[in-house]
Amino acid sequence: MASVTMKTSGGKDAGSLELDADVFGIQPNVPVMHQVVTAQLAARRAGTQSTKTRAEVSGGGKKPFKQKGTGNARQGSIRAPHYSGGGVALGPKPRKYDQKTPKKMIKLALRSALSDRAAEGKVVVVEEWGWDAPKTKQAVSALSALGVDGKALVVVDTNDVNAIRSFLNLPQVQLIEVGELNAYDVLCNDYVVFTKATLPSGQPIGAAKVAPASASAEGPFGAGSHGATEDGEAPEGFDIKGNADSMLYHLPGSRYYEATIAEAWFATEEAAKAAGFKKAGSRAKKDDAAEAADDTSETSE
Repeated sequence: MASVTMKTSGGKDAGSLELDADVFGIQPNVPVMHQVVTAQLAARRAGTQSTKTRAEVSGGGKKPFKQKGTGNARQGSIRAPHYSGGGVALGPKPRKYDQKTPKKMIKLALRSALSDRAAEGKVVVVEEWGWDAPKTKQAVSALSALGVDGKALVVVDTNDVNAIRSFLNLPQVQLIEVGELNAYDVLCNDYVVFTKATLPSGQPIGAAKVAPASASAEGPFGAGSHGATEDGEAPEGFDIKGNADSMLYHLPGSRYYEATIAEAWFATEEAAKAAGFKKAGSRAKKDDAAEAADDTSETSE
């Protein structure tokens, strides 16, 4: 595990800090970084380019001259592609350039980019900015004291308004929130500057650092839950996958279990239901209906 000297905003040493080897110490995967950056740049394209076909160009509804007797080639419209002002044959039309990129590739590209910068000694960690008021001059002085002499990507906390406003007017500085950290922006800058609070660990970037020791410990979704893991493997004692977007949970061996990326893990179905998750698949409705029927029969008795 690599270590880095933590600095104050004035450039003084504030102790040593260990960088997470899973984030800053892997072998950079260049093909994955290339594919992810290409996809990210493709998604930026507006895709609004458009040309008119001969059916969309105005005019040309009349045959320009009679079919025979003129000595010229027969023509049906002056808006054909070979005429000036005519339609365009096989021209571009509006389209989307988005590419589907797996989440694991995006995370691997980011970790590869950070590892590359760390290997070059261009990852800077500041204990905290600690400024009482925003001022561009103090931001310039801080970067100079930290030895940052090129383009810098400063990772800030959303609540650190003074730091954000201090760096905002510097053309050589790009500001980014920790939850928006991505491989392209890391590779576009010479230095990456973190604070101790925004420094990523082995947890997913921007996620809560939760690691309950047992099924009874309190997790991000209550008792019996566990946060997402970097490798996607189930923690010991937590084998039920939960998806936070759909609020569904998947049991081992179910239809979509292997294809689901777990954003939460649960030890029991009761823990998943207590967190507000519902069972995935058509069988879930049947189970809920059966439970409702059992409750009704018990009440009638």
